[in-house]
Amino acid sequence: MKTADLGLGVYSIEPQVFSDDRGYFFEAWREDTFAALGIEKKFVQDNQSFSRKGVLRGMHYQRRNPQAKLVRVLSGEIYDVAVDFRPGSRTFGKWVGIRLTAVPPCMVYIPEGFAHGFLVLSETAEVLYKTSDFYAPSEERGVRWDCPKIKICWPIWETPVLSPRDAAFPTLGEITPENLPGDL
Repeated sequence: MKTADLGLGVYSIEPQVFSDDRGYFFEAWREDTFAALGIEKKFVQDNQSFSRKGVLRGMHYQRRNPQAKLVRVLSGEIYDVAVDFRPGSRTFGKWVGIRLTAVPPCMVYIPEGFAHGFLVLSETAEVLYKTSDFYAPSEERGVRWDCPKIKICWPIWETPVLSPRDAAFPTLGEITPENLPGDL
């Protein structure tokens, strides 16, 4: 398994792929292998989504019970983004982004306390991600995908397709301290 530090404590992970004329096989999650990489999380929930080209899902985080995430693409291609929302972090408000594809497989590990989102670049994409804590609808928060203080460089030329909830998220300057991730 190869890893690369994307910065801010976010890592890309390329599994060892075994290919032959039948197709391929790889271990997407193996606790001892990830622990050797310094990722010693207990993942408690898997989430899967299917989206069309131009859909942007995000930027989400949980106020209480922040979630570490291990994200991978099952089909298609996305641009995956993590923004440091850890109160007191020296990199608060900074972001990293990476293109993820189903082939070759690559995953991204995002620690607790980050806002997360992705943009679908292919005609369709299926995304699967593990979380270290359960989804709590009452604790979900978000920040605008186009926040002028964060300045994410999305690889798009037109306005993405957003859910009404995601389109209504506040900017970083509008988020109060009590709405930042806690319990870290």
